This record gives sequence, structure tokens and C-alpha cells, in this order.
Amino acid sequence: MRYRWELGFWAFLLMRISGVALTVYLFLHINVLSNLLAGPEKFNEIMETVQSPLFKFFELALLGAVLFHALNGVRILWIDFGSAVFHHKTWFWAIFVATVILFMIGAVPILRIL
Repeated sequence: MRYRWELGFWAFLLMRISGVALTVYLFLHINVLSNLLAGPEKFNEIMETVQSPLFKFFELALLGAVLFHALNGVRILWIDFGSAVFHHKTWFWAIFVATVILFMIGAVPILRIL
């Protein structure tokens, strides 16, 4: 018996990867904000670090993960309630295109800072 690497698997895998990335981001965000307790000097030092071009790349990755995870979650809800069961592949590509379009729109302000 062989596993077939079809669209459903990739949707599942991307959903899990984006979920793990968002969880990691949440803990990093809490860590950065906890530096407020260490005083303004420490917080300003951390803020200088997160304004670097490397972190701008991570912000773009975060934007993509949030968009895909949210839109794919809506697609999964439609499938679970039965209205998109027979068209789930079409809906996957629709949310993928919507994610790309919204990502490009959202990336402009992030990249403008660079």
C-alpha cells in the first residue's frame, strides 16, 4: 500500500506547518513583550534587533502563515458543514490565490520600511 501525495495531503501539511509557526511566534512575541519588565533600555535593545532585515523576512513569513492558516480554516469549516465537500480542491486553489493576493498587498508596507 502506497501513500498518495495529493492535494489533500499538502493542504493538511501546510495547515500544520503554519499552525506550528504561529505557535512559535506567539511564544517569541510574549518573550519580546516580557522585556518591558526589564526596563526601557532592554526593550529598546530588543526593538533594534527586531527592526533588522532578517526580522522583516520573518514578518513576511508570519503574514503568509496567518493568511493561509485563516483562509484554509474557513475552507475546512465549509467542508465540515458539507457545503464544500465535492469542491474542496477548487476551494483550496481559491484560498491559495486569495492568500497570495492578500500577501502581496500586505507585504508592501513591510517592504517599504526596508
